[in-house]
Amino acid sequence: MNQPSSSQPAPDQSGANQSGYGKPPEAVFDWLDEKAEQRRAAGLVRRLRPRPADAAQLDLASNDYLGLARDKRVAGATAAAALRWGAGSTGSRLVTGTTELHGDLERELAAFCGTEAALVFSSGFLANLAAVTALSGQGSAIVTDKYIHASLIDGCRLSRADVAAMPHGDHAAIAHALATRRTERALVVSDTVFSVDGDLAPLPELATACRQHGAGLLLDDAHGFGVLGAGGRGAVAEAKLIADPDVVTTFTLSKSLGAQGGAVLGPRRVIRQLIETARSFIFDTGLAPGSVAAALAALQVLRDEPDLAARAVDNAATLCTALSTAGFTVSTPAAAVVSVRAPSPEAAVAWADGCRAAGVVVGCFRPPSVPDGVSRLRLTARADLTEADLAKVVEVITEQAPPGAS
Repeated sequence: MNQPSSSQPAPDQSGANQSGYGKPPEAVFDWLDEKAEQRRAAGLVRRLRPRPADAAQLDLASNDYLGLARDKRVAGATAAAALRWGAGSTGSRLVTGTTELHGDLERELAAFCGTEAALVFSSGFLANLAAVTALSGQGSAIVTDKYIHASLIDGCRLSRADVAAMPHGDHAAIAHALATRRTERALVVSDTVFSVDGDLAPLPELATACRQHGAGLLLDDAHGFGVLGAGGRGAVAEAKLIADPDVVTTFTLSKSLGAQGGAVLGPRRVIRQLIETARSFIFDTGLAPGSVAAALAALQVLRDEPDLAARAVDNAATLCTALSTAGFTVSTPAAAVVSVRAPSPEAAVAWADGCRAAGVVVGCFRPPSVPDGVSRLRLTARADLTEADLAKVVEVITEQAPPGAS
């Protein structure tokens, strides 16, 4: 019988852990309970709430800015595409996951926004991962706004680039970081409309800084597309940057278009780079045909009804004015997001719960979702809200306000 060598100790037949951290199997994840208790004590417990199929409550929590998710033209297109192409895309975009609908949507998005090309992903999160990682990499620099979306942050972490996060909205700090970088290639990354307070990034100044210092500019227009710009073409188009050869735009199809998925728009060579190198494109199952058809139908609605975008912005301004008049600390919306400051995470949860019980669903943003650590109610001012709806929202928020909210 072979004997264990002197350098290889015999295995312990008792099954005991030899690392010095021996634990029974049922105790391995005990640390999760400790973390859960810490979150509970900090008022940061999160739970899933199934959304009802009916629209009995006023919804100001979703990102359905134009009210198209339930539009029969959009939902009908989903059903028809599923019957023709199947429920799923069956594979990655490079294998069997691309249908004629995918190509149609990419051409229509590029034509609508005014870019050379577009590429559709199964989510906006994956689109951002792809854009950041494929346009940077080891030996390059990324300079970001401190408040960028989590998907962009994760893209920066995966990129292996030198990453510097600058104070929120400080374009001068971004320009300085570009001027003092140690790498030839550089990419500036920012949201256009920030998702928490709905404020707008200084897009012209960012573009100027990039051009002065030879950097590319990647802008996530998830909360600007469909709301800002002529006919809802977005914040990047409104800033007249959309067709520039050094600018790349991303957004999601799940907000203003009421569908699912994400997209990257920009020069053809950028889209080629994504197709050939972006792991979140190459190795991900393609967007389902029904979602592609829904986005196509919603884009046509936006073409036919360009005033939808302005209505969403006007409703946000109405909410901001009314809530400010009522004494709350309210963000000034650049697009369709309005936030109302809450005194604590626990108060924000109770406030949102009270509003829900009174028939108004609002978002509840707490750390770590908010980078500044301030809890808020977050309202999305949809284009299809009536004057009566807006009045009810203000009334309910005021009635349900906790002490210290104003």
